[in-house]
Amino acid sequence: MRAIWYERTGAADAVLVLGEKPTPVAGPGEVRVKLMASGVNPADGNRRRGEGYVMEAPFVIPNSDGAGVVDQVGSGVTKFREGDRIWLYNGQRNGRNCGTAAEWIALDADLVTRLPDDVPFEAGAALGIPCMTAHRSVFGSGPVAGKAVLVTGGGGAVGHYAVQLAVWGGARVFATVTPGVGWQREDARAAGAEAIIERDDPDIRKTLKSLTGGRGVDRIVDVDFGGNIGWSKDVVALNGAIAAYATRGNSSPVVPFRELMLKNVTLQAVLLPTSTIEGRRQAQADISRWLGEGRRLHRTVGPFALDQTVAAHQAVEAGAKRGTVIVAPWG
Repeated sequence: MRAIWYERTGAADAVLVLGEKPTPVAGPGEVRVKLMASGVNPADGNRRRGEGYVMEAPFVIPNSDGAGVVDQVGSGVTKFREGDRIWLYNGQRNGRNCGTAAEWIALDADLVTRLPDDVPFEAGAALGIPCMTAHRSVFGSGPVAGKAVLVTGGGGAVGHYAVQLAVWGGARVFATVTPGVGWQREDARAAGAEAIIERDDPDIRKTLKSLTGGRGVDRIVDVDFGGNIGWSKDVVALNGAIAAYATRGNSSPVVPFRELMLKNVTLQAVLLPTSTIEGRRQAQADISRWLGEGRRLHRTVGPFALDQTVAAHQAVEAGAKRGTVIVAPWG
């Protein structure tokens, strides 16, 4: 099969190689998927650059997320059959060196979920890291029905899914966006946020307290824990929670423990691959229900052809993308 891989860490244009690798075969408990779309996420670039990760195998086919069609079923697998449309996550992660930047992948059937016929493969490839991370951030501390939820970065790849899932869960949802980036405001609004606030608004505390009758927000889904903690500690409600899946402004922030303790605030650091298997299965099940109940907002960029994977990785690293970058292995 055609595939992209790297044998050392570094810049995309220095280490990514296009060539042929053996087509995988589905082992016991596995399915093989003909990949129609591969999602490229910031974490995939971090691994390729070696930022916080080491080479675990002689070569790595990058990209965690994907979507396609099951074309081989291993022994012991009963919930899938050949021809099923699916989406998958954790294609390339700790202990797995072969991701979705290839024409086929074989992986544990537990990492695979059926994709509704009306959801494009490109959207399916955005349901792994972006949508499942959003799910664990929104629901990791319990149901949100009747609660006030703030999503920072509400126009981003994870953020627009977090807004939609929180609304689906019965919450009132507010979102912050980057100043001057009109499409982020548009996407957060389209996802269901009832109030949009620019992230550097000096009145953000006052605005959020006003929106919640003075009590603050029950849950914060946070794209920048270190950059936002200076004000997020003030707007989180008594017995509230902050679920952070990234920290951009400060990677080692000072945590105002006493202020958070007095409010009995729960801090949740979210990373999909190390989330509990029960939590990940719940995310898969809930996302399936959510997809089946109506039209959803999916933002994708591309698709790039497989031989344009370098450009796809560079597009993620450049930032300012509107959605998840997609590679089409058969495009």
